[in-house]
Order: sequence, then structure tokens, then C-alpha cells
Amino acid sequence: MTGAIIAGIGATEFSKDSGRSTMQLAAEASRAAILDAGLTPHAIDGLVTFTVDGNDELELMRNLGIDEITWWSRTPGGGVGACATVQQAVAAVTSGAANAVLVYRAFNERSHFRFGQPHARATGPAPLDWYFNFGIDTPAKMYALWFRRYMHTYGATNEDFGRYTVSARRYAATNPRAWFYERPITLDDHQASRWIVEPVLRLYDCCQESDGGVALVVTREERAADLEQPVAIVAAADAHHRLASITANYYHEDLATYPEAAACARQLFESSGLTPSEIDVAQIYENFSPLVFLVLEAFGFCGPGEAVPFVADGNLDIDGALPTNTHGGLLGEAYIHGINSIQEGVRQVRGTAVNQVAGVEHCLVSSLNSGLVLGPT
Repeated sequence: MTGAIIAGIGATEFSKDSGRSTMQLAAEASRAAILDAGLTPHAIDGLVTFTVDGNDELELMRNLGIDEITWWSRTPGGGVGACATVQQAVAAVTSGAANAVLVYRAFNERSHFRFGQPHARATGPAPLDWYFNFGIDTPAKMYALWFRRYMHTYGATNEDFGRYTVSARRYAATNPRAWFYERPITLDDHQASRWIVEPVLRLYDCCQESDGGVALVVTREERAADLEQPVAIVAAADAHHRLASITANYYHEDLATYPEAAACARQLFESSGLTPSEIDVAQIYENFSPLVFLVLEAFGFCGPGEAVPFVADGNLDIDGALPTNTHGGLLGEAYIHGINSIQEGVRQVRGTAVNQVAGVEHCLVSSLNSGLVLGPT
């Protein structure tokens, strides 16, 4: 156990045009998380978000009525740092640097700044120079080159990736919070969607561009008795390699694997004392569907190249060996940089999820390089 808990969660609706500022979205989600924890803004003394978040901490404090903070931090990049935000909050509360830390993320990623589109970049040396100079100017292009090696090595096809998408959309179809609520798809629908990067990614392999905000509150485990629905942070980890360049990189010796995810898995299982067979449900970050296959193998749920039959056999479904992305994932519910997947993990442990898995004791949340294991207090 880390000695920390998630005390509350909150979110706005997920849309394609929120009609309000990102600061308002952050404040709405944060207020909901604080109230869900049974706390007041005066109890919050720490803040954590992402380096790419455009909301100013001091302005958020003023909007929420937070008096004073003793800790703030930001995790580098985007989705790979989702679970790392919680790790930083854990570090703050267990070290005594803060008592209650608010983790938040909000953006208008469909109606304003679209991460999936090409953008002008700052001058000067940067890791992305290795991509942009060759016309690789969107995440889909960057990731597809990596995934193509996995396909070549193990004979995976885009149709194989589509079987995951169908599973995710099935969960989203029964989740009223999901953008694709009541809109499941078939494998034929997936195969009919247009190519984004042929022969790797179709439209339905790509996560959404969403407007919305999410937040959660982390505090010390000793306070659990005073809270209504605390969830234990059993383990938290973050792993990076000197050869990596953000997430999609071409510098490892074996590009059909995901070494950072494997290192994160090793940390999580060593610190928790658990094995893959003891994970009851998983929430896996998937801005693109092939990542689920790479993470399943990196965490040891199946062997190298075995994720394709593992998914095809229905193991990610609600009655499967590892129900995965039970809210619909980033493909089906919304793309809020993976923080919404942490919230689904909390709901699964609480027993309040729409697509509830029976008897959840351990939920894995993987944001690729970083991860969490959640459980009851």
C-alpha cells in the first residue's frame, strides 16, 4: 500500500463543444470531486496537473475558494503522465508536504485546440524534430510507424485491432456519460470506417477529441474512516527510458514491444506483491487501439504476440478474464488525457460503475508509462 487514497472524483459532461472556458470546466470538475470527497475547498492544499494544461493554478484556487497550497506540480507531456499525476499527489500527502491534493485536467480539445491536428511548433531543438522534418506531424502518423512494426512481427491486422474497438464501444453504449452512449458498432462498421494511416489505423481506431474536465482528490489513508467512499492506491509507478521520445519512438531495439510499460508493470507488481492473474479489471489508455495490445503483453496478461487471440477470445468483455475499459475507454467515453479512466477505476472498486465487474479487489489503471493499482481500503 502507498499509504494514500482517492477520496473523491468529479467530472463535467463530455461534449464536442462545451460552450465555456477551460477554467470553468476545471473548476466545475474540481468542485464536484471535492464535494464527492466530503471536503470543502479550504481542505485542499495541493494541486497537480499536466505540463500541457493551460489553466493557471492560482486562478483555479481563486475560483474554487482554496486559501493556501503547500504543494503543486505538473507531469510532463500528456496521456503517459495521467497516472503519474496521482503518483505525485501520493508523494505529497505521504511525505507530509500536503494533506489533500486536487488532481485535475480540463480542455476544449474538440472546439478549440485539437491535439489530433497538425500545429505550428516552437523554434529550436526539440524531440519532435525527428518527426516533423519528415512530415510526421500528427499523433496518428507518429504512432502508426511504431504499431506497423508490431503488425509486421506478429502478423496482426487492422481487423484484429478493430475487435478491441468493438468491445470498447459495447461498454460505451451502456454508459450514459459516454459520447457514444447507445451507439455500439460491429466489426464490419469498424472496417468500413475511413483510413487515417493505412494499413494501421482507421477512424474507429483513434480516440475522440473531447471537451470536458475531470478531477480527483488524494489524501492519506489514515483519513479513510472519515470519508464515505475511499479507494486505496495500492501501488503507483512511472517509468521512462533515455532512448524514448514521448510515447511513439523508434529507438528501442525491439519496436514490437513497449519497454516503458513493461518497466511500469514491474514496479507496480513488485510494490503491490500482486501478479497479473490477481487483477480483476483494467483501464488502459488508448489514444489508438493498438496500444491496448502492446500494454496487455507488457504487463504479462499474455505473451509476446498473443494479445490478438486474447482479445479475439472475448477476454476484455464484462464476463472475460480481464474486463477492460469498462466505461468505453478514450475511444468510446471521452478523451480527457486518461484521467477519466482513473475515475472509472475508482468506480469499479467502489462498486458503482455502470458496467460493474463483480467482486473487484484490484483494478489496474495503465496510462502506458505510468500506472496505478487501486483497491478497497
